[in-house]
Amino acid sequence: MIVTVVAMPQGTIVRTDLAEARRRLAATGYLLVDVELPETGTGTGADAGAEGEQLARRLGLGDADLDWFGRPGEPARADFLGDTVGLVVPVVQDERVIHAHAVAGDRYLVTAHRGPAFLAPEITAHVRRERPRDAVALLFLVLQSALATFRRAAVAALLEVEELEDDMFQQRRPEQVYRLSRLRRRSALLHHSLLPYLQAVDEVITRRMMSPDFPLERQRLAREFQHVARMVLTDIETLQEATRRAFGSYSSLVAGEQNNVINRLAIVSVIFLPLSFLTGFFGMNFAFLTDELESRAVFWLLAIGLQVCVLGGAFYVLHRTRIWRRLRDED
Repeated sequence: MIVTVVAMPQGTIVRTDLAEARRRLAATGYLLVDVELPETGTGTGADAGAEGEQLARRLGLGDADLDWFGRPGEPARADFLGDTVGLVVPVVQDERVIHAHAVAGDRYLVTAHRGPAFLAPEITAHVRRERPRDAVALLFLVLQSALATFRRAAVAALLEVEELEDDMFQQRRPEQVYRLSRLRRRSALLHHSLLPYLQAVDEVITRRMMSPDFPLERQRLAREFQHVARMVLTDIETLQEATRRAFGSYSSLVAGEQNNVINRLAIVSVIFLPLSFLTGFFGMNFAFLTDELESRAVFWLLAIGLQVCVLGGAFYVLHRTRIWRRLRDED
C-alpha cells in the first residue's frame, strides 16, 4: 500500500504510511491524501492488516457510513454525509474503467484506488497551476479530471469510427466489422459506467444547492461540473450514434455489392436462357426436325440465325433498361 500526502495549497508531495497520514489528517491543515491499494485486494504484513480493517477507520475518518471506502467492487455512488461527501468515481484508464473512491471534508480530500495512481500527475499539475482554495474546490477539480478521461476516450473512439467509415467506402473488409463491434462495446461501456455516476452526483449537488447555506462559489463549481458532465455524456451518445451509423453504412455497402451480383446474374440469365431454350428445343428428336430440316441452309438459319436474333434482342433489352450503364457507374 502506497500513501501519498500532498500539502495544500503549495502542492508539496510526501510518500508516507497510513499512521502518518492519519496524524496529518488529524492536525490542522489542508491536505490531499491518495492511497494506492494492491490491485488484487490482498497484501502482506501491515498491508494485510489494513485490508482486513476499514480503510476509513485506519485513516481516522471514523464514519460508519464509510465502510465501503477502499472496498473492491463498489459501484458508482455519491453520498452526502453531513460535513463530508463520499464518492465512487469512474475513471477511464487505458481500455478499462476503474472506480476510484473519494471522501472530502472541509480540510481534506482522501482518495483511494487499486493499482497505479489514476490521476496523480494530472491533479498535481492542476493543483500547482490553479491552487484551489479548499478541499471542496480540489474535489471538483478531481471530478473534472475524471470526466476528462471519459471525454478523451469518447473523442478518440469517435475519430477511429470516422476513419474506419472512410476506409469502408474505399475498400470494404471483413475485419472492419470486428473493429466496429469493439468500438460499439466501448461506447456502451463508457455510457454504462458514466450515466449512473452522473445521476447520483446530480442528486447530491441539487440537494446541496437548494440549501440556503451553500456558498455561491461552490454553487458555481457545481454548475460548471454539471455543464461539463452533460457535454461529456453528449460526446458519448454521439459516439454511440456514430457506431450505429457506421454499421448502417457497412450494411448498405454489403447490400450494394449483393445487388451488383444479382444484376450480373440477371444479365447472364437474359443472354443464356433463350440460347438454352433454343438448344434444348432443337435438340429434341421428333419427326419434323429429323424429316424436314435436313439441308445445311436450314441448319444455319435456325441454329445460328435464331441465336443471333436472340442475342441482339437481349442486348437491346439491356440497353433500353440501362442496366449496363448502371453497372458501369457502380463499378
